[in-house]
Amino acid sequence: MLASVRSWIPALLCVWLLLSVGCTGLGELHDDRSPRIAIAHLGSIDGDADGFAALRSAFRLRNPGYDVLYRSETRTLLPCSITRAAFVTQGQARAEISGGAAHRSSNLTIGDIVVLRPGEGILTDAPISFVIFEVPQPPPTNTHGFIRPDWDPAITDTPGGCAEEEGAYRRILLTWKPEVGPYIWHGLNAHRVRITDSFTHYHPIDGGFDEFYLVQMVQPGGAILTSAHTAAIESRDVDRELSAKLFRKDELAVGDLVYLPKGLIHRGIGGVLAQVITVPGFRPGAEIGVDHHLRAISEQLGLSGDEMIPYHQQASSNPLVK
Repeated sequence: MLASVRSWIPALLCVWLLLSVGCTGLGELHDDRSPRIAIAHLGSIDGDADGFAALRSAFRLRNPGYDVLYRSETRTLLPCSITRAAFVTQGQARAEISGGAAHRSSNLTIGDIVVLRPGEGILTDAPISFVIFEVPQPPPTNTHGFIRPDWDPAITDTPGGCAEEEGAYRRILLTWKPEVGPYIWHGLNAHRVRITDSFTHYHPIDGGFDEFYLVQMVQPGGAILTSAHTAAIESRDVDRELSAKLFRKDELAVGDLVYLPKGLIHRGIGGVLAQVITVPGFRPGAEIGVDHHLRAISEQLGLSGDEMIPYHQQASSNPLVK
């Protein structure tokens, strides 16, 4: 099957050059740098093209040289001049990386990543859906082309971050430092994690990173809380009127791609299995906790019951930076 697919490449390449918005630099940018959540419901029936276009525009504006694309139920990703990380969002297949120094093949399923260097493409024997990040910085030469969190014995549970609780599922696929995982890439990091109740935090605009949740399973009540009122929270300059609208809550669904830009406070709750993707890599010291501020504000205002500002109890005693 893969051999027959290879014969289609010349014709498909012409179509790719005409239609693809990746590798060609096309796509509208909106001049709006305010930190706010963007969600593309890729698991919906229509694929949420408008939601994805808005998310992509905001991401590209903040991260020159990067791009994010979505390919639904495809059997081919043609070679490109840019390094790419392709996240499997739907389907199962046998896949082959072609066009590089050597042909490599592997099974693929949801949660896996394919790292494609310039000149490499993918052929599969069944349809696969991908969220694809174009990354200006290539990975080290020893980074595998196929990275599979549930099948690679070098990738094991590493509690931390959004999953500190006992028995947490957290597999670090691409990391900043070798102490926590075998595959290093400072251009993009990713870990697959089950989020039950994370501490409330943000990533600073200077020295931080943008973050994505690629949602793969959700329990009833799985959601994300976000707030753009970072300055007010850190200065504790919040009155009762602002406290009532301090956070936005978005219920999540399988297939959602959630964009959390630098500076946006966020907290995952309720049970969400997601690929957490950071651009650039997950820099140590760039998770700034705010639960101690939220607790202090609630106490200052005398809030109780439904008026209480949501915060993570265990993370609220002292300042927390990870």
